[in-house]
Amino acid sequence: MTTKPYHHGNLRDSLLDAADALLAQDGAQALTLREVAKAAGVSHAAPYHHFASREQLLAAVAARAFAALATAMAAADGDRARDQGVRLMDICEVYVEFARARPAQFRLMFGPMLAQKAHYPDLKQAAESAFHVLVVAATAFDAARGPELALTGWSLAHGLANLAIDEAFTDLPIAVPAPAVLARAMAARMLGLQGGVDQ
Repeated sequence: MTTKPYHHGNLRDSLLDAADALLAQDGAQALTLREVAKAAGVSHAAPYHHFASREQLLAAVAARAFAALATAMAAADGDRARDQGVRLMDICEVYVEFARARPAQFRLMFGPMLAQKAHYPDLKQAAESAFHVLVVAATAFDAARGPELALTGWSLAHGLANLAIDEAFTDLPIAVPAPAVLARAMAARMLGLQGGVDQ
């Protein structure tokens, strides 16, 4: 296979782009340094300039996904003039939709590697930054209960996201709204606001 030239400084991003594509197509088991190099069109040795092991590559992919999630949630949280409850509902919806759009990334982000994040500083920082977006929004809604609401809302959105990407709502004997609608409704219920699915 003929390798493609790359510009200094772009190799890492090219490898992560290739890793993201492989992850979406074939799952985490496809993410080996050799396969990522092949997909990126570089030599088999090239990834070792940035990743000493497969685990470091996986951690970098997960960190980049957490950064993307944080950006998406921050965009939903961006208009601080809006009602604080609506902001939290928006964040919940964004979280669920992120998982549905990137299920393989989502599973990698919250897979076994997350428990080892102390060994991967970039992953630790990215995961904590994403959670910080939620804590700030929850604390703006209720200063005293912000951390509790953040944990509750995260657990709610995360469970709903997993059920949605596993298609657990398919063929239930009750009417189930679209995941984005259900996410907002459940967040509203948690916050004691109007907007439940039966409203």
